[in-house]
Amino acid sequence: MNLSFSFIVPVYNRPDEITELLESLTHQTYSKDFEVLIVEDGSTLSSERVVKDYKDRLSISYYKKANSGPGDSRNYGMARANGNYFLIVDSDCMIPPRYLEAVHNALNKDYVHCFGGPDAAHESFGLLQKAINYAMTSVLTTGGIRGNKKAVDKFQPRSFNMGISKTAFETVGGFGKIHPGEDPDFTFRIWEKGYETKLIPEAFVYHKRRIDWNKFFIQVKKFGSVRPILNKWHPKTSKMTYWFPTLFCLGFLASLVFMAVGIPFPLYLYAIYFSLIFIDSFLKNRNLAVALLSLVAVSIQFMGYGYGFLKSTIFLNFSKKEPETLFPYLFFK
Repeated sequence: MNLSFSFIVPVYNRPDEITELLESLTHQTYSKDFEVLIVEDGSTLSSERVVKDYKDRLSISYYKKANSGPGDSRNYGMARANGNYFLIVDSDCMIPPRYLEAVHNALNKDYVHCFGGPDAAHESFGLLQKAINYAMTSVLTTGGIRGNKKAVDKFQPRSFNMGISKTAFETVGGFGKIHPGEDPDFTFRIWEKGYETKLIPEAFVYHKRRIDWNKFFIQVKKFGSVRPILNKWHPKTSKMTYWFPTLFCLGFLASLVFMAVGIPFPLYLYAIYFSLIFIDSFLKNRNLAVALLSLVAVSIQFMGYGYGFLKSTIFLNFSKKEPETLFPYLFFK
């Protein structure tokens, strides 16, 4: 198949991130040409100077538009791309040298109109970044839904590392206005049109996530808040496993009550679980500090997601208002 690739990168006030991303793209082992489209989403810190610095090393285009969110910015870029296959990555990613080669080989072997790849922690990442990366990607926390599990039924690509054919984009109509959650919503609409998705394990990116504990809590709370909305829009995709963080947190509170009345066994189960988290993180990262920070990251992840999921579920089921009215901060106009 004659594949031509276009990287689509929305950016908002992150010129330093774009520098790292573009530098990584100059080291691709892929033998054919590819293009890069940078879409400035209403930033006050422009990336235009950075883009100009790479004009002689990459086939790169720069677009500036009013702020309308990452989903709409990706649509904007894809509508202007010359390739027939679009590669969506976040501005805080670094792309390994063999990424395009891996994508090309996988699609030539088994073509699909949409794929996703894993995110990984680069050795240069800080301790906090590695701990949060572990929490977001471990099978023990998210079940491997972000690409760390090879045998995944109906894999849901994520927009930090996602490939979409031009055909699928034109048929489905692109990303919606919800954020976060625009990527699973797009995937579900792709499925509804009869297209398949798959994981390409070799097509991983280094997802840097410039983040702190407070930002992480806000982020995962939003993830939890959008899931009931997606369940309402796409009821066939709803799963009981989405309740796990909420039930986990409520169960922990209940175990403290049991402990207070002399029944310690439920709390022992939580101790075993967090021990497994610590051991697994240590074996993967080979760093004691990262393993300890992973315990904090997983706790914040479950609390934030669980709270957001429960609150959103209650509001959606006991209010006649539309999600856009109930949660305006989750939607771009």
